[in-house]
Amino acid sequence: MTTASNTVVAPFRRAARIGAIQISEILRIAALATQRRKEGRPMIVLGAGEPDFDTPENVKEAAIRAIRAGQTKYTVLDGTAELKAAIRAKFRRENQLDYAQHEISVGAGAKQVMHNAFMATLDAGDEVILAAPYWTSYADMVLIAGGRPVPVRCAEENGFRLDAADLEAAITPRTRWLLLNSPSNPSGAAYSAERLRPIVDVLTRHPHVWLMSDDIYEHLLYDGVPFVTGAQLEPSLKGRTLTVNGVSKSYAMTGWRLGYGGGPAALIAAMAVVQSQSTSNPCSISQAAAIEALTGPQDQLAEWRRTFQRRRDFVVERLNAIGGIACRRPEGAFYTFASCAGLVGRRAPDGTSIDSDIAFCRYLLDAYDLAVVPGSCFGLAPYFRISYAASDADLRNGCDRIARACQALQ
Repeated sequence: MTTASNTVVAPFRRAARIGAIQISEILRIAALATQRRKEGRPMIVLGAGEPDFDTPENVKEAAIRAIRAGQTKYTVLDGTAELKAAIRAKFRRENQLDYAQHEISVGAGAKQVMHNAFMATLDAGDEVILAAPYWTSYADMVLIAGGRPVPVRCAEENGFRLDAADLEAAITPRTRWLLLNSPSNPSGAAYSAERLRPIVDVLTRHPHVWLMSDDIYEHLLYDGVPFVTGAQLEPSLKGRTLTVNGVSKSYAMTGWRLGYGGGPAALIAAMAVVQSQSTSNPCSISQAAAIEALTGPQDQLAEWRRTFQRRRDFVVERLNAIGGIACRRPEGAFYTFASCAGLVGRRAPDGTSIDSDIAFCRYLLDAYDLAVVPGSCFGLAPYFRISYAASDADLRNGCDRIARACQALQ
């Protein structure tokens, strides 16, 4: 390539470790929908993975107080002592897990905490087992760290939950982690103590395999189902478990970027090395807000949970009334993961073949101004994910558009 000054410039070359990785499909769909909305299209976006509620007032006020008090400087690398104390108290109160201060890591979102752990532990070719469907970033984070993601299909017949026999079959001498998300993004599947016990029993038999438990949707469980996490159910696993959580989903603080994890001291120290060479400390103001979120009034958790459960029931009922779509009732999170297998093979009015969940979601986007996410993004097809963290009006109109879109297929 030659510039205007006739200087030869070498073409850009991507690093091999991200050669096959692109921007998240979820973010791409959201960006496209946002652009079309700016163009005047009546877009409805049911793809966002964030609560539509505002951050609680007491949490915002705590952040304002921190700013006025001058808490705007660097903090300790992986979380202030005050925030770590609040996190330790949360783990004891809600999960019966006792972590020392040096066994807690705080980062810029739960995503960074997991990324740090992979970067700190994976060598080239090390394997991480993922229960498919899985959140789309899991596999790419493993790849960036030099590892190899090993998806294990979780059948709808098993509630999109990992089968213990399938987990056992997937473990090899190179397996380093099992990453388990409950309740799950995208399926909403959750593991009761009875469902989780066979999984932890497999891990007990394979002491070289560590457990990364992504508990970010902990407080979004419905129908009175109690939450349980791996190290809580099987204390012998605590020494090789990273329990990950954050304030994004439960407290409507997605933009504050604050996540945390509890694990053995050696792992937490290695994660601190990684973080020290990337972001350093998480935002000081977000840390102050997170302290208030974890220690202040918790009343809104039950209120929001009731709202999400009502929305879940509405969306599941509407989807199951549409020919060609079948939707399992999820136990938690704020997503439905519906099958569109009954629509594959049909054609849109313009002749476009609906040959996959990707084609179906593109049809909804282009012809009906509705953004949802294809299940292929999460490692399992043909499904599509709807986020019911949206207004009642958007959910009602979105389901109406899906019904009209399906009716128009030939």
